[in-house]
Amino acid sequence: MNARDISSEDPVVRLGAASELGLLRERVAEWLERVDDELRAPLASAFGGTPKSFRPLTLFAAHRAIHETPPPPAAVELAFALELVHNMSLIVDDILDNSELRRGMATIQSGFGRLPALMASGYLIADAFDATAGDQFASRHLSELLRRLAAAECLQWRLRRKPLGTEDWRRIAGEDTGSMFEICAVLGGRSQRLRRYGHLVGVLYHGCDDVADQRGAKGLGGGGDEDIRDGILTLPVAIAIREPRIRDMFLVDDRDRRRLAALADACRAQLESAEDMLDEIAEEARHEARRSAEDPAPLLALIDEVRHLSKR
Repeated sequence: MNARDISSEDPVVRLGAASELGLLRERVAEWLERVDDELRAPLASAFGGTPKSFRPLTLFAAHRAIHETPPPPAAVELAFALELVHNMSLIVDDILDNSELRRGMATIQSGFGRLPALMASGYLIADAFDATAGDQFASRHLSELLRRLAAAECLQWRLRRKPLGTEDWRRIAGEDTGSMFEICAVLGGRSQRLRRYGHLVGVLYHGCDDVADQRGAKGLGGGGDEDIRDGILTLPVAIAIREPRIRDMFLVDDRDRRRLAALADACRAQLESAEDMLDEIAEEARHEARRSAEDPAPLLALIDEVRHLSKR
């Protein structure tokens, strides 16, 4: 897919990144032609569907905000490496969740089996480091990202069905999704100046994902029912379990449909409160953008696009 395939209604166009995203998608297609035959089909399926592309968009916006120039080819290559890491994390999530669908398509595990899914995740990381082999700054930050993602996945699963609150949710979101957006902002700006901004945009994206899942939106690729079943601390859950009756219900580990349905209803009842909290996080991110960048306009536009995700 190239820039001509991107709809004028796409956030990519509104953010002025159609050319860069087109080059990124061409880079992914060229890479898929050269991967090992044994894993080409599973890897191609990992990049199927319609991704939202907010991670590369963060990298490109950070470059524009700091350098006040269009992203160069080197920035596209960094975005490519990050897309490989991101898709690795999705494969691992799908294995843990035993998910059958991702972006409306069969997951690698359901379509090809557990072994190809595990091996594909390792293949992606190998090629991500290959893509940044001559860039010590990028390789160092990819290493940081992988360490944080590994710890965050364990943290999130260890804290399942625990009576925690919104500050705990922010901690989990900040490492699970925030770390990825942090590194996108750092690599795009080639400095640490936008690290906090990237963190906040990642937390915002994570929260919008949580809320969109509960609204039944398909766009972000997650699953609200799966999260409730698995006892994951989403933002609506963190607000809903302030009520003792709902908290007690959340702590139970079973597959009782009535309990799960009641818990889902309780979470949906808190969506407006969750939206209010997301508005506060978005405002934090706007303040950080204005404080940290010569040209905050690309960063502010990105925040607006992310913020709309939970309302679509």
